[in-house]
Amino acid sequence: MPRELITLQVGQCGNQIGNEFGKQLCAEHGIAQDGILESFATEGGDRKDVFFYQHYIPRALLLDLEPRVINNILTSPYANLYNPENIYKSTDGGGAGNNWGHGYESGQKVCDEIIDMIDREADGSDSLEGFMLLHSIAGGTGSGMGSFLLEQLNARYPKKLVQTYSVFPNNEETSDVVVQPYNSMLSLKRLTLHADSVVVLDNAALNRIASDKLHITNPTFTQTNQLVSTVMSASTTTLRYPGYMNNDLVGMVASLIPTPRCHFLTTAYTPFASENVEKAKNVRKTTVLDVMRRLLQPKNKMISTGNKENKRWCYISILNIIQGEADPTEVHKSLLRIRERKLANFIPWGPASIQVALSKKSPYIQTSHRVSGLMLANHTSVAALFKRTCDQYDKLRKRNAFMDQYKKLALFADGIDEFDESRSVVQELIDEYQACETPNYIHWGSEGMGASSAYAGGASSAGPSRTTEFDYSSRLDRE
Repeated sequence: MPRELITLQVGQCGNQIGNEFGKQLCAEHGIAQDGILESFATEGGDRKDVFFYQHYIPRALLLDLEPRVINNILTSPYANLYNPENIYKSTDGGGAGNNWGHGYESGQKVCDEIIDMIDREADGSDSLEGFMLLHSIAGGTGSGMGSFLLEQLNARYPKKLVQTYSVFPNNEETSDVVVQPYNSMLSLKRLTLHADSVVVLDNAALNRIASDKLHITNPTFTQTNQLVSTVMSASTTTLRYPGYMNNDLVGMVASLIPTPRCHFLTTAYTPFASENVEKAKNVRKTTVLDVMRRLLQPKNKMISTGNKENKRWCYISILNIIQGEADPTEVHKSLLRIRERKLANFIPWGPASIQVALSKKSPYIQTSHRVSGLMLANHTSVAALFKRTCDQYDKLRKRNAFMDQYKKLALFADGIDEFDESRSVVQELIDEYQACETPNYIHWGSEGMGASSAYAGGASSAGPSRTTEFDYSSRLDRE
């Protein structure tokens, strides 16, 4: 039975990533730029209907408050791939001015139009599994309108999975968006309370990988977006080339997220290659052991947690998706070797195990390596990324710097408590990830252990939150 996913591409970053992802899907499934199946695509065995319908039109909504990026897509060779009814771009083209509040209020104004698009796509699906939101958390449209859509999906489709691919700003460099910490904090609250799974993509780490692995001195957005699309493609490969396990998103998420709030996933991928860079093709040997060992190395992770590794950081869960010619015996030996060498540090209150899913590769794309691998991991070091965001937010907030441009909006007419509530929710998230590193985490949240009223009582003033007792496996029973 098909388990369809609807993709929501929001803002400049979301649409650029979504466009690269669409190109990757077309290449892997043998679909031409206009959505027609190529004559050579006769292999079968893949599930194109997860992301496409009819004559291979993507189940994607392209949403933006300024038209430039969407116009670029509509004048590209892939212009005829997308359904014109699924495109929303603001008529005035003013954008959100890198202001979360503008993006959120704009979402409220065009809510009916966008919800109609979502409902139409959902009604056209035989067995909709959920939604994938692609966005950045630092600007205006992806963060503000993205936050609004998260709340709407939560309220309108409470039984459907909501996964996001969220691009975090490069906190290691000075940004030209001075209110970036405010936008990030307000977005993080919604990602914590209204998403089931958040795949964290850190711009600092993406730039580092493009520089170190692909030998690109000054990577462009297109090149870093290609890295993201590679990860998105690999993370959905078991859905599109189904095997005996991990062939739906619910199963993958349930295995990675044992407790609902700690649902921020980090990724690693190897080996990266670039068609345009000859040096990147000189890949070392890619046995299963080599790939799985490299996935655990910090330099291959798409998250930048600072210069120092914290000894307390540990894995809550790991899922490795191995594509290519991998023998189960090789996998078993590799897992034994990793355990013997103690290459992965796990939580003290749960199983220390690495799950492995073997997947086919697309027969239509030739690669120079025998095996490639993606790691989806729930790791406590992600709290360091949130802590950096909080530190930058605190520097602005204590001076109330640049707050006037938010106070002008109707959303904050009654005060700016929303900022402090968001800060409280994110601090609670940091505290819980740190509690995961201790043996007594199973008692965390009980009286005296720092349970937050933000979770117990729903601090969100803008919409309902995911319940803390949510059981992912029960979704299958309710469908």
